[in-house]
Amino acid sequence: MMNNEQQQRSDYLYEQHVTHLTLQGKRPATIDGYSRALRRITHHLDKSPNTLTTENFK
Repeated sequence: MMNNEQQQRSDYLYEQHVTHLTLQGKRPATIDGYSRALRRITHHLDKSPNTLTTENFK
């Protein structure tokens, strides 16, 4: 389970992800879909997005 520091880092990266998608002009439905996928992956693997590797997805 992620500790408090890891969770804060994950939350920060998630917000950055949403911000970048918004600045790229993505549609709200696209942002929602991408963000939902990121949340599910990080929750399932219990890892911060910046620590995910190709092996995690295999």
